[in-house]
Amino acid sequence: MLLRRGVVALLTLLTLTACGHDENPVPEQQPVVAESQGPQVQQEPQAVAGLGSRSASAAPSAKSQGEQATAFVQKLPGTFGIIVRDRTTGTVWKAGDTKATTWTASTIKLAIATDLLERNQAKQITLDATDRSNLDKALINSDNDATTALWNKYDGPGMLERLRSKQGMSSLAVINGYETFWRNLRCSAEDLQNLMSYVLEKLDAQSRSYLVTTLRKVAGNQHWGVWAAGPSLKPGNKDGWAEKPVNGKNVWVTHTVGFAGDGERYVVAVMYEQKPGGTLEKGAHTVSDAVATYFGAKVPAPVTLP
Repeated sequence: MLLRRGVVALLTLLTLTACGHDENPVPEQQPVVAESQGPQVQQEPQAVAGLGSRSASAAPSAKSQGEQATAFVQKLPGTFGIIVRDRTTGTVWKAGDTKATTWTASTIKLAIATDLLERNQAKQITLDATDRSNLDKALINSDNDATTALWNKYDGPGMLERLRSKQGMSSLAVINGYETFWRNLRCSAEDLQNLMSYVLEKLDAQSRSYLVTTLRKVAGNQHWGVWAAGPSLKPGNKDGWAEKPVNGKNVWVTHTVGFAGDGERYVVAVMYEQKPGGTLEKGAHTVSDAVATYFGAKVPAPVTLP
């Protein structure tokens, strides 16, 4: 009898002990190392929330969209660099060569606008109604004549050092052999990321609000690039596109810089210099698909070409 009671007690204890263990313990999330065409970048752990529900505040899955986007970039011809910085977690994801410089195309219009707004706020200049209209045209429609008018009126060449030292565009420079003019400048994806971060984090509130609102209502010729993150992320962007000479041959460059997510959570910068034989259509779609892949949006991305 005593032996039987002892066996029963032992079996009961073993049963209770087994029920106290988690059947599927959650593994500790490991840092993701993004392989790219340029230097490797180690990623800090992200919350693997994904964007399957297209939440404007959720973080992309570091082990899915990020890896898919990196694989996409690795296959591209030409020189491609993309940066996504999460302003909430501090995580920075990169793929390709983000330090390579090429023609800025119209992305420089955002830097020019930022400089003018800041100088106006400091009462160093006074932007009149015509200037304000030109700012809208330069950003919303990517109007070249409006940009040239502002450049000529407010000492465009004198802006360059401020863009480098204040806005963080350290590799911004004039293309060798060309006059100092806004259409003849080169920079990197790192420069564009620094510029957008400056706007969102250091620019005065009034000027920042204007730029964020304006970049969210760009015309159809700029509904690509960061725009491909998807409407639920409320993106805003300034795109740039042009056919320019590189090493004696004309190539297409297609770039985008902007933000996505609630509170402009994600800063996004992409620069793409194709090889000879590329096209505007191919460049705009490629840049857009890279952004869409990272954010888990539709690929091919539904975009409007310039």
